[in-house]
Amino acid sequence: MSNIFLIGFMGTGKSTIAEALKRKYDMQIVDMDAEIEKEQQMAISDIFATKGEEYFRDLETQLIKDLQKKDNVVVSCGGGAVLREENVDEMRKSGKVVLLNATPETILQRVKNSHNRPLLEGNKNVDFIRELMSKREDKYNRAADVTVSVDNRAVGEIADEVYSEVFK
Repeated sequence: MSNIFLIGFMGTGKSTIAEALKRKYDMQIVDMDAEIEKEQQMAISDIFATKGEEYFRDLETQLIKDLQKKDNVVVSCGGGAVLREENVDEMRKSGKVVLLNATPETILQRVKNSHNRPLLEGNKNVDFIRELMSKREDKYNRAADVTVSVDNRAVGEIADEVYSEVFK
């Protein structure tokens, strides 16, 4: 059981921390959304539009199950991957679930110039982000084996904490 599943709100640094873990600890990376887009040969937004959310969530579940055959992988999970209880159960079969946590202010700072976050487009403010985060907070907290705060911290420091918490 040596995989790491990074979960958390958009802008918490899942992809960045996954990349740091890859470099520092020689782990493989799987970005769930990118994997699904490659496999389906279409963007996540197109999958939602043409096949629906349920279809997309089924793809996520299948990918998580497939990852149980792998070892030493850090998985950057899509923001909604933990909304399905089954996914969390499947993640725990092959690794630890690590919640990257940040304040709404940190999130805003990180995503304010990004235009590939459809949920935030036109709503880039602390109150909107706080409200959206609060809707998922309970699911994230219940899913997490470990929680790591990312506010005002260096990437390497966060990666080291994630690694040491998972493999202690």
